[in-house]
Amino acid sequence: MIMKTYSLKKEEVERNWFLLDATDKVLGRIATKIADRIRGKDKATFTPHTDGGDYVIVINAEKIKVTGSKFTDKKYYRHSLYPGGLKTKTFKDLNKDNPERIIEEAVKGMLPKNKLGRSMIKKLKVYKGSEHNHESQKPIEWNPSL
Repeated sequence: MIMKTYSLKKEEVERNWFLLDATDKVLGRIATKIADRIRGKDKATFTPHTDGGDYVIVINAEKIKVTGSKFTDKKYYRHSLYPGGLKTKTFKDLNKDNPERIIEEAVKGMLPKNKLGRSMIKKLKVYKGSEHNHESQKPIEWNPSL
């Protein structure tokens, strides 16, 4: 009997919504779990060239933790595309100003660097407080084991 390799088609994808509370979670460890969930690697139907993952809602982004001296030493860069336009912020400053960006950048770095990765990152919804506007999607409470 010859076995065929299963390839997921975009019409067959079933997406769920998951709610994750980032309070006191370590950034890198939680980012890998989120990236796997968004990419669909935790499903038996995983296909590398298809976006078969789920949506993830992250709340309490400002309460994320980092280990070691990263709280004061870790730097985030962006560039204005003008000469001398490099902007730098530390983890501490970015956590105060825009904590959503910390989780978004950590997860984005773990996704494919192509059209597929750019479409996958849109399934990540990050919020500063404990309020979000996705109640109508009936998200499933998700607490990954680390």
